[in-house]
Amino acid sequence: MAKGLIWATAEDLARNKGRVLSLYRQILRSLNSPNLPLNLAARLSKKAEVRAIFMVAAEERSLHNVEDLIDTGEYALSLLRKGEIPKYIDRGSNY
Repeated sequence: MAKGLIWATAEDLARNKGRVLSLYRQILRSLNSPNLPLNLAARLSKKAEVRAIFMVAAEERSLHNVEDLIDTGEYALSLLRKGEIPKYIDRGSNY
């Protein structure tokens, strides 16, 4: 992502589309893991939160913010794979 200086161009966004879709699918699949301490209702709720986060983030046009969002998603995925619920998704935990 270096074509636009500050704001993402259509080319920048197209270049990241596959990466973002893959990340989105992996996060949704990871929420089905039996290692997570979630019942069915909680899993569905978390999936809805993930969908909402990605829908809002889809409107982002700042190159730096897009990269930060991708990094955050990859970090959240790494925690989910360890059987932990990331704090930005888990509203019930004590911050």
